[in-house]
Amino acid sequence: MSPSAADVSTMDTESGEIDVTRLRVAIARLSRRLRRHELAGLTPTQLAALSTVERSGPLRLGDLAAAEGIAPSTLTRLVAVLEELGYVQRYADPRDARASTLAITPKGHQTLERLREEGSALLTQSLVLLTPQERTALAAALPALEQLAEDPAAQRPR
Repeated sequence: MSPSAADVSTMDTESGEIDVTRLRVAIARLSRRLRRHELAGLTPTQLAALSTVERSGPLRLGDLAAAEGIAPSTLTRLVAVLEELGYVQRYADPRDARASTLAITPKGHQTLERLREEGSALLTQSLVLLTPQERTALAAALPALEQLAEDPAAQRPR
């Protein structure tokens, strides 16, 4: 049985307790700090959609809306901005003349790559400030953090 959010502020482990609130706050703060770099004129939602188009290949607009969990009307405005900036290009769907397919452009790919490099550089600068023991602990925690970042529906049962 899974605990409700109201029931859990700590979780017991074999080697002690995890302060769930502290973990959540630390992850949120780190995420915000990593997103403070210049976002190429994009909102976080636009950036997420552009990343999805890059990762998943050409997508129909409805599939992108579903993947991002946003309304089609919101997606229409979002895609218009991405097109205007030259980050994506819309094509007629060869299987359905009424539908459009969205693909990332070389400019969009280069922009995402630059943003990733900036984020990695910022994180590397922060990691240097940690002690060797803290970096070792972080390295050991990385698989668990990756698992936490996955979609809960895709996670393996425990």
